[in-house]
Amino acid sequence: QVQLVESGGGLVQVGESLRLSCASSGTGRMNGMGWFRQAPGKEREFVAAVSWTGANTYYKDSVKGRFTISRDNAKNTIYLQMDSLKPEDTAVYYCALAETSYSNNVFASSQRYAYWGQGTQVTVSS
Repeated sequence: QVQLVESGGGLVQVGESLRLSCASSGTGRMNGMGWFRQAPGKEREFVAAVSWTGANTYYKDSVKGRFTISRDNAKNTIYLQMDSLKPEDTAVYYCALAETSYSNNVFASSQRYAYWGQGTQVTVSS
């Protein structure tokens, strides 16, 4: 049984930073993973993805240069370092585990992910 548990969300001011963590249990060390977010009244959108080795990453254009995705397979954990936060980054952030193992591809489509965490709220106040 795969479980993903996010942590690290909170309320910050514009320009500040947060680091989200997502711990996986059950499996997942050899799968790509990603972060998505959903703002009130909007659809869930892709934020960032990392391949199972961590060698490849991919970002939504609006977060490039501000967000960094990484993983520590020894700890079965991925991270999302978010710097220079903006009010438009306010959302519930979800981590997800890709359905494909041993692939160095990265996936932006939510359909490529088989498991999801419960989400963590990030609020950026101006």
